[in-house]
Amino acid sequence: MKLKKKDIRALTKEQLRDFFVENGDKAFRGNQVYEWLWNKSLHTFEEMTNISKQTREMLQENFVINHIKVDSMQKSNDGTIKNGIKLHDGLVVESVLIPTEKRTTACVSSQVGCSLDCKFCATARLKRMRNLNPDEIYDQVVVIDKQSRLYHNKKLTNIVFMGMGEPLMNYKNVLKSIEMITSPEGLGMSSKRITVSTSGVPKMIRKMADEEVKFNLAVSLHSAIDEVRTSIMPFNTTFPLKDLRESLGYWYKKTKRAITYEYVVWDGINDRKEDIKALVEFCKYVPCKVNLIEYNPIDDGEFQQASNSAINNYISNLEMHDITVNVRRSRGKDIDAACGQLANKS
Repeated sequence: MKLKKKDIRALTKEQLRDFFVENGDKAFRGNQVYEWLWNKSLHTFEEMTNISKQTREMLQENFVINHIKVDSMQKSNDGTIKNGIKLHDGLVVESVLIPTEKRTTACVSSQVGCSLDCKFCATARLKRMRNLNPDEIYDQVVVIDKQSRLYHNKKLTNIVFMGMGEPLMNYKNVLKSIEMITSPEGLGMSSKRITVSTSGVPKMIRKMADEEVKFNLAVSLHSAIDEVRTSIMPFNTTFPLKDLRESLGYWYKKTKRAITYEYVVWDGINDRKEDIKALVEFCKYVPCKVNLIEYNPIDDGEFQQASNSAINNYISNLEMHDITVNVRRSRGKDIDAACGQLANKS
């Protein structure tokens, strides 16, 4: 019976060093292979030119490198690029390169499908197939960095975990991927340039705070009234606003870092005066800013962008209470790469 090869990137550097010692080689060989796998992001053992052919063959016999493949690439009129990423088992996720004048941002996926049930999001309509491994998340960043350099002549500056999936439902692998993205042995990016966006899982927000993570936190809020939020995000019954608010207070107490609230205003859903008042009160609990996000339809007509006057009412009321507010215009809408559209027509 043929033994199944192990995914070599599931091993720590120490485990790689131990493997070489156990097979009669020097421990430092593990350091060399680790560098090829992560810092240089190689896909085959044959490319590891500073180790012998015999050693490369031994690696080939025992391990596999489960790298991702860009199965499709669409370029928007505004420069946005959406990638269809095929994983080693044939499943597909999507990632997006979002360019602006001063920066390029990678929007990466953390799950195949999604664990949650937000009614306004195309990804939520897909069954969650599995969590992504740390290397599969890492590889998305590597691919988008290369695209940023090729098509926009600048290295990748920012990463947002706002693609397919709920990052905090894949907590361990997401944090491991960030560890490698920020490590000098990986991509060496600053934690300050990474934002993890969650729909709000209080227990895991507290866990992140306890682990003293250095990246930024964003919360897809969309309503500060439980009944309204539950109507559009049914999991709110399990994670109600009171629990979410308390976990965010704990986050700020431990990290001293402000929170970003992502907030879409829909016609007839959360565009009333009481909706605005509730958001203002919610924002007073911990230091924060609000990103009002342009809605991107997913073809069913249930959710429609609110009027400009409703958006302006939100802006004026938030500013009146000294709450920072930004209006985010969507990019990549023509290729279904905008917020909430991933997996819409894949």
